[in-house]
Amino acid sequence: MTFRQRLDQRQVQKQILAPALQQAIKLLPLTNLELVEVINEEVAENPMLEIEGESLDRTSAEGGEPAEERDAEKPRDETPAELKLPAEDPNFEPHDSEGFDARFQEYLDDGFRPRFQETREAVSLENTLSRSPSLEDHLEWQATLTFFDEEDLEIAKFIIGDLNEDGFLSSSVEELARLCPTTPERLNAVREKIKAFDPVGCGSLNVREAWLAQMDYRQIQDPIAREIIVNHLPLIEKVDYVQLSRVLNIPMEKIKEHVDLIKSLDRQPGRKYNEEKTVYVVPDIIVTKEGDEWIVTVNNEGVPRLRISPYYRQLLAKASQGEPEARRFLEESFKKALWFRRSLDQRDKTIYKVAQYIVNKQKGFFEKGLEDIRPLTLMEIAQEIGVHESTVGRVVANKFILTPQGVLPLKYFFHKSLPGGYGEDVSSLLIKEKIKKLVDGEDSANPLSDLEIGDFLARENLKIARRTVAKYRMQLKIEPSHIRKRKSIMEERT
Repeated sequence: MTFRQRLDQRQVQKQILAPALQQAIKLLPLTNLELVEVINEEVAENPMLEIEGESLDRTSAEGGEPAEERDAEKPRDETPAELKLPAEDPNFEPHDSEGFDARFQEYLDDGFRPRFQETREAVSLENTLSRSPSLEDHLEWQATLTFFDEEDLEIAKFIIGDLNEDGFLSSSVEELARLCPTTPERLNAVREKIKAFDPVGCGSLNVREAWLAQMDYRQIQDPIAREIIVNHLPLIEKVDYVQLSRVLNIPMEKIKEHVDLIKSLDRQPGRKYNEEKTVYVVPDIIVTKEGDEWIVTVNNEGVPRLRISPYYRQLLAKASQGEPEARRFLEESFKKALWFRRSLDQRDKTIYKVAQYIVNKQKGFFEKGLEDIRPLTLMEIAQEIGVHESTVGRVVANKFILTPQGVLPLKYFFHKSLPGGYGEDVSSLLIKEKIKKLVDGEDSANPLSDLEIGDFLARENLKIARRTVAKYRMQLKIEPSHIRKRKSIMEERT
């Protein structure tokens, strides 16, 4: 059997993402702040693009017609004219060669200096923000003051680097000793000192170790509390104080005292230096009501408006007279600038269509609140506006909408639908809200079970399974009924 090389021509069909389409897809999930960065990068790379109101008008600088008067004579946006190459524009009149060369003279001069300098005010120290130390930084600082042996200091840094956000080790002692490398005994000796650092308990393997380290540091002499932590921690987690009272042969009143002491200990010592920071968002969409009509506005505040540079369009026409390389570069830049502007316009149109459909679907929510929210899926919007489901997903990602009900992420409106009693679909978000209200209004001595909650919902023509109730209850971080009952009993005995 012989192998030979040959050339064949075949006609096949396959999907290819053109660069312009890739760019449009890339812009969809960006927030306004991210979009500004992309626009600035594109303006810096493409000479054909400039930001309206910020570019230096060369014509007016050289004694020509003022920019204000020239712009007043024609509309602000002339997209059809910009779609033509300058050489094909019948109304195009190039400048004289002397004026053309004069525009480049400042860049050809080796001794060129900018005509203006940007003046910046010095930032006061009161307005500067310092980075708050992380848990790792805080512990390493204490390690450098504690361990003077180089090997112990390296082991301490290795242990600190393995801590998670709660301050606990992510790996076992044996695994860390093998990777360090050192012996488990020496690593444990270093770890014992780290557990006494601030915050106390960091470097522990679990909550039990952290609580015992905190009791030792605070010199708490309570053998019963220590016994509970060492041998009966699962009963504390289940709030089964009755069984704990039987095992220890101690009255419930005394059990409550020891449990309160244990609750005063920090369960997640590392969280002190890993607190979530407040994130401020700028809404991408604004919904207002004018009369009986809801108005949707895409918020482009802070996003610069782009235009095709008239100077470089004239330069393109000049290059067509005998400079093929310059013309090729400028034509390519011109096409990229047009596609970028089209991608920005298409992004705004797609966001507007998605937001408009959400507003039309959720008018009841905007007027009355959560009681009238309707179920909604990405597929439903995609079929309505004629785009792919993934496109809607990109639009929804990282976007926020300002409504009369507050600033909400667009993902807030997308929930599974459950069948209602009258043939209509009900949002799962509404079911969760009803479950929360039922639990908040229950008798603490006889809390509602998942089955009883399902029966209450069924009376409102919302028939869902018990396991669905349990799933929604867990998502709401509501404890089971038996744990809620045990907590109620302990509160009554105090």
